[in-house]
Amino acid sequence: MKYYKTLYSFILLISACSTYAQNNQEVIIETQQLSDNVYMLTGQGGNIGVCIGEEGVFMIDDQFARLTPKILEAIKALSDKPIQFLINTHYHGDHTGGNENIAQQGAKIIAHDNVYKRLIASTPATPKEALPVISFNDKLQLHINSEDVLVFHVENAHTDGDALLYFTQSNVLHTGDTFFSELYPYIDLNSGGSINGYIEAVKKALILIDDDTKIIPGHGKLSNKTKHQFFLSMLEDLKTKVLAEIELGKTEDEVANNSNITKIYDDLGYSWAFINSERIRRTFYKGLKQ
Repeated sequence: MKYYKTLYSFILLISACSTYAQNNQEVIIETQQLSDNVYMLTGQGGNIGVCIGEEGVFMIDDQFARLTPKILEAIKALSDKPIQFLINTHYHGDHTGGNENIAQQGAKIIAHDNVYKRLIASTPATPKEALPVISFNDKLQLHINSEDVLVFHVENAHTDGDALLYFTQSNVLHTGDTFFSELYPYIDLNSGGSINGYIEAVKKALILIDDDTKIIPGHGKLSNKTKHQFFLSMLEDLKTKVLAEIELGKTEDEVANNSNITKIYDDLGYSWAFINSERIRRTFYKGLKQ
């Protein structure tokens, strides 16, 4: 049953991502330079991070398989070096869908242990070439293109296999889906995600960064510390409000239908195609009742 719930969520997420483009032909991969050698690529699906230099290309996430030619074209405009490494921030298809294609370019795939476990156990089976060849439990560091890249796992946040990456020289943070910039987050309770773990992940990210840090979110626009702090305050506010409703004995449907809980953020436009205000209230209820 959990598999079918997760599959249904993936289908909805893929459908929601179509709001960024009407169809595949219209998807444009846009590039933003964040430092001398770190870039953010947006298209359809999770935001991509790219680090270039003499040692080759280091890539974070890869969106959907059908977009790989356009993504490779965008990367080749930045560097003629091969893609050496690809890190998946978690296992969802809008971040790992291009794994097999990127591996065929010679890249070594890296991810948290739980990402490997979920990909290898998926139905239909994940092609061997799309699986990580290096996995880690807690944290690791990469030293590439004059960057010391800190990679660390945050437990039971968006999923049970989330990784954040911090480029210490460029002062750039890639959060994966532990941060949705100016949007309600998707917290995948069926894949090890949790409300409290998600909040803790945001707090850990804030320890690393300063006012000048550029933040690549899992989804949404390029961000910064101020907006990340507001995101944390929103999560904590929603938690407080939903817990109060639970203590009053309110049901899931009553909480889901109480628009006052999220009114401040609804007015700011945080609802989107996949996670609207009703669904975020329902997610917080379910997560806090567990």
